[in-house]
This record gives sequence, C-alpha cells and structure tokens, in this order.
Amino acid sequence: ETAIIERYRRRESSVEEALIEMYLAGVSVRRVEDITEALWGSKVSPANISELNKKAYVHIEDWRNRPLQGGRYPYVYVDGIYLRRNWGGEYENVAILVAIAVNEDGFREVLGAAEGMKEDKASWVSFFQWLRGRGLDGVKLIVGDKCMGMLDAVGEVFPEAKYQRCTVHFYRNVFSVVPRTKVRIVAKM
Repeated sequence: ETAIIERYRRRESSVEEALIEMYLAGVSVRRVEDITEALWGSKVSPANISELNKKAYVHIEDWRNRPLQGGRYPYVYVDGIYLRRNWGGEYENVAILVAIAVNEDGFREVLGAAEGMKEDKASWVSFFQWLRGRGLDGVKLIVGDKCMGMLDAVGEVFPEAKYQRCTVHFYRNVFSVVPRTKVRIVAKM
C-alpha cells in the first residue's frame, strides 16, 4: 500500500508542478481548466490554481531573499528590463531590476530581481542596498547601461567599485543613430 500511495503522491506532485508552470508561463486560468478537463476529464478549479500559485510564490520569495553564500562577487552585471504584464485584462509595462554576478571562482549566479521599480537613482539605491543586506560584498566592477540613476547609485552604495558601460548597450546606442546603409561599415570598426 505504501508504494502505491507514494507513486500517486509523486504523480500528484508532478501534476501540480505542471499546473504551476502553465500559469507562470502566462496560460490563463480558464485555459488551464480546459487543459485539465481534456487530460483528466475534470477541471481544476481557480481556487486550486490559486493555492498552487501561493506555494510557488513562497518558493520564489525564499529564493529572492536567500542569503548570498560567501557574498564575494567581484563582477556584477545589472540592468533594468521592461516586461508587459497582464493583471485582470489590464496591460502595463513593468520594470524589473536584475543583477547577475560572477563569484571569485568564476561562476555566474543570478543574485536577484526586483519588480515594480524604476530605473531612477532611488530604485537602484534600494535594489543595491537589498543585495548588500543579503550579503553581497567584494564588488570590484559593476557593468550596466549608462542610466544616470544607476551611475549615481553605484557611487553611493558601492563607492569602492569601478563602473563599466555594457558594450551591448553601447553598440545598440551607436547603431540606433547610424543609417542602415552604414551599419555594416560601422560594425567592422
């Protein structure tokens, strides 16, 4: 009996994971209901999907607030990305500040992502202080775009670190003002 119960428990767990993945991938609750009805002959209720999402968000928050083990990351890459989010049929652009670092052993790690911020000085200071509060230390170089708010925040929170403009952002900015007929020539320079 134990083996049978364990097998169904594993199956239930994988079904829950699949439902969470669908929802997080942007599949609507109504569509998840339709998919589960087609697969199993019965719908998963919106309340069940909501409960599963609460479980997922607990894990996400645990990851977001985890202590940075060792804490020493000499190289930190930061950027603000904008995504369209749908809340109740309303679409809005949301800024997410992201930090990816290289530790002393040369391994990359996503340090954190914070939603609902702007790319202004106050948001970057808050984001950097949050990372520092979780244990970020030993920063020698921060790489990012040339956002003035970010530059000021780096100087305030990590005064010992040097700043380098991201070459991808630099080239995007250059190519945005170069005539299309000249892009290949400029790219070879």
